[in-house]
Amino acid sequence: MLGLTRYQWLVLFAAWLGWGFDVFDGLLFNYVAPICVPNLLGLDPADPATKSEVMFYTALLTSLLLLGWAIGGIMFGRLTDKLGRTKTLMLTMLTYSLSTAACAFAPNIETLAVFRFLASLGIGGEWAAGAALVAETMPKERRVLGGALLYTSAPAGLFLATYVNDLFTRQLDSLASNPHLSWRVVFLTGLVPAVVAIAIRWRVKEPESFHAGNQPRIAALFTPELARRTWSGLSMALVALITWWSCSAFIPVVAAHLAVGSGLSPLELGRLRAEYIGIGTTAFNIGGLLGTLLTVPVATRLGRKPMFIGYFALSALSIFATFGFDYEPMTRLWMLFLVGVSVFGVFGSFSFYLPELFPAHLRGTGAGFCYNAGRILTSAFPFAVGWVVRSGQNPLHVVSAVALVPAIGALLVLTGIVYETKSAE
Repeated sequence: MLGLTRYQWLVLFAAWLGWGFDVFDGLLFNYVAPICVPNLLGLDPADPATKSEVMFYTALLTSLLLLGWAIGGIMFGRLTDKLGRTKTLMLTMLTYSLSTAACAFAPNIETLAVFRFLASLGIGGEWAAGAALVAETMPKERRVLGGALLYTSAPAGLFLATYVNDLFTRQLDSLASNPHLSWRVVFLTGLVPAVVAIAIRWRVKEPESFHAGNQPRIAALFTPELARRTWSGLSMALVALITWWSCSAFIPVVAAHLAVGSGLSPLELGRLRAEYIGIGTTAFNIGGLLGTLLTVPVATRLGRKPMFIGYFALSALSIFATFGFDYEPMTRLWMLFLVGVSVFGVFGSFSFYLPELFPAHLRGTGAGFCYNAGRILTSAFPFAVGWVVRSGQNPLHVVSAVALVPAIGALLVLTGIVYETKSAE
């Protein structure tokens, strides 16, 4: 099917599950934050003042997640080239699944932050191992398709996170009416990837191009032969990361903001909030799935540079249109589809673009560095958004200003910084 053998499909599916559960575990806190944060801090969820505290702590823990993600991505990226793609993939999945489940037992916000940081190390490391594994297992002419299909697991992971959150915080009455327990059960579902990690280790082999004992160095990425490629990958990932995390991480909070002031009881307010979160994230995820798949024809026919220009320009327009004007709540939530197509969809390209920038012995190190080093700078942006909202600003107006980031990204591509790899297909 599609020119791939059964084993190549198995490898793609294994990496697909790894990245999907990676995203699933990474975003669980953002979904339960409107319940989790007031519960751990002893705040009244129905109090309008609680909204700014939820936004602030969501931003703070998101920034912490990004810092750990960056550290884990660089650390495990090097391990991918030294220890192997399959072994590293298993280690990262065990790290983030066990740490996410530990969040269920956090007695306070500080302990929760520690567990989230530990989970973020594995979350950051998984992508480089999975992307390198797929790039080296796929036939050369199918690497773009394989990379884009790999990233379709991200919307799937978010769909799963949305469903799990909705199931345990809205649908099951026994849990929905118990805010002390519902969010903890959501975190416990993070154990599922641990089982998948063990199965992957049994079935998936190392690619033939991998040679154990490599001693990869970050400095090798900045030699005259590779420096331009490294800056190209890093700059494109940085623009996409800042945009994504400054928007998507706050979709549950924005949805909860739209539900405030409806004059409902606490239980009814919780149900409406969960419904809005479900609608907003579903629209964003469907758009992201479509945008991810579209990277294949766009990158193949037009090239990587036009692809980045188009996605970044659409990101700027969709963010400003969605958050910058007044709409009915439902209209705004469904407009997140366009944000998903562009802001989310562009990430489908990194699964094939970053690995093809680097030779095999530096593929995990290079892809991991470019994809994750930018998270150190990115980590400041969610915190800044949360801090501004906490000061009394409307979260919709604050998020709309994020449109400037992809606009700058589109202009950056026009300067010639992006290295075109279309001829390498």
